[in-house]
Amino acid sequence: MNHDAPDSAELTEEQKIYREGLRQAQQPPESPLGILRHLGPGLIVAGSIVGSGELIATTKTGAEAGFWLLWLILIGCVIKVFVQVEFGRYAISTGTTTLAAMDEVPGPRVKGRGNWLVWYWLLMFLASLGQLGGIVGGVGQALAISVPLTDDGREFNAYVDTQTRLPVKQAEVNRYQILYADDPANVQVQERLRTLRRELQVIEADVAKLPAAVPTAYDAQLWAAIIAVITAAVLMMGRYGFIQFFATLMVAAFTCVTVVNVAMLQDNEAWRITSREFLMGLQFRLPPTDNWNTALATALATFGIIGVGASELVVYPYWCLEKGYARYTGPRNETKAWANRADGWLRVMRWDAWLSMVVYTFATVAFYLLGASILGRTGLNPGKSDMIRTLSEMYVPVFGEIAQPLFLFGAFAVLYSTYFVANASHARTFSDALRVLGMGATTEHGHRRLVTLFSGVFPLVCLLFFVLFSLVYEEDPAAMVLISGVTQAVMLPMLAGAALYFRYHRIDRRIAPGRLWDIFLWLSAGGMLIAGAWALWTHLAKVIGAS
Repeated sequence: MNHDAPDSAELTEEQKIYREGLRQAQQPPESPLGILRHLGPGLIVAGSIVGSGELIATTKTGAEAGFWLLWLILIGCVIKVFVQVEFGRYAISTGTTTLAAMDEVPGPRVKGRGNWLVWYWLLMFLASLGQLGGIVGGVGQALAISVPLTDDGREFNAYVDTQTRLPVKQAEVNRYQILYADDPANVQVQERLRTLRRELQVIEADVAKLPAAVPTAYDAQLWAAIIAVITAAVLMMGRYGFIQFFATLMVAAFTCVTVVNVAMLQDNEAWRITSREFLMGLQFRLPPTDNWNTALATALATFGIIGVGASELVVYPYWCLEKGYARYTGPRNETKAWANRADGWLRVMRWDAWLSMVVYTFATVAFYLLGASILGRTGLNPGKSDMIRTLSEMYVPVFGEIAQPLFLFGAFAVLYSTYFVANASHARTFSDALRVLGMGATTEHGHRRLVTLFSGVFPLVCLLFFVLFSLVYEEDPAAMVLISGVTQAVMLPMLAGAALYFRYHRIDRRIAPGRLWDIFLWLSAGGMLIAGAWALWTHLAKVIGAS
């Protein structure tokens, strides 16, 4: 094939596409500053990660398990990056989308309609829409607390605020009594205890005045509907650069607030995290409590969605393609120039993946420690219609009266960034899934039109999931998030197997990783297999036990 033929009119369509690919190829940056300027896909994924996984599922795990499962949370953040990089390697070197690549994995298939892996992804995809329903429900709760739309909403806020303050104040009194039980003569401690007991008496009196029945309000649903409609409109007009900027800004804002909160918590004697508690969480042990199986089930569901969960592993290569890594590499050929470009852009992608991992791991650990130190010690467990309000209590010991408005800003930022980015990602993956299943657009223009259409449809579908789920589970966003977490945890070993298949049967040998990387890739795959199987077993045992 003569790719340098001077007369373009004589070229075949395949040759024209090849030549256009060579024209778009670019040399990769080599300096750290140049590499940093080309990062982006990982930050978008981080924008969808630091939300349901961290703010809801991770803190819920801390509330149920205390500090004991910190080790599992850390593993969940780090272990999947090796599989993530392999998916990115295959996409960049071939220009193949994730679902098209998954369709190449051996196993049962419906001829012309996808294989077993693609069909399970569809099941997980539906569950992830439910997860986003829980997310938009959380956003609705945050706004309903901040700006109630009805008198019923204001009455509901006053009721739940009072109920939630009681266990927090009781736990603070108990902590001081335990910490200073051997120092009854300490004047300052005794004065502080008297103040706390007076505050507790006031709250108890307020609780006694509350009506027997919880007031009914639908402000959260109204706000969720408003947010869903706005998101649909923005996404239909949005572009990659705007999505990247928005996700980065929102995640950075609340991550900073949370890390500051954890640091300042160390100055509060009642709530500080001791070195013994922190080290206890790294001992690879299960919680020594009667409900350890419930905490473990929550933790394993959380494992599926923290860090790069199964959804993010599938989505990440799409953002790499949209960023241009594969386009800049150029069409694969046998030249040394292509191998050098591919290796350079793969280096950029690895920086992108690992730096984003540092960001979301830092945030995840901070959320887990807050959940364990505040919610775990008070017996509060975020869920149902008071989920956001319960979570806001994690910020009260440090920020006092401004804790709730500060947290509500943060909760809106991090949850909405997840909702925004995940819907943008879903539009791209589902449009491609239809193409793989032989039911979607066959041209790039048609694919883009479907992406725009689904960008407007999916936020509304997520809202519908939230409304319908509210009728069955009493408006419990946390339950919706954890159900999706289980389906994603089960898919993790499937994706790990696919990554191994790409590594040994599809990757160009010139850009294949070394032996040390292979060892870590196999360890990652083994860990994901154990976590997925364990999550399925634990969830089934929980369901059987409940029935």
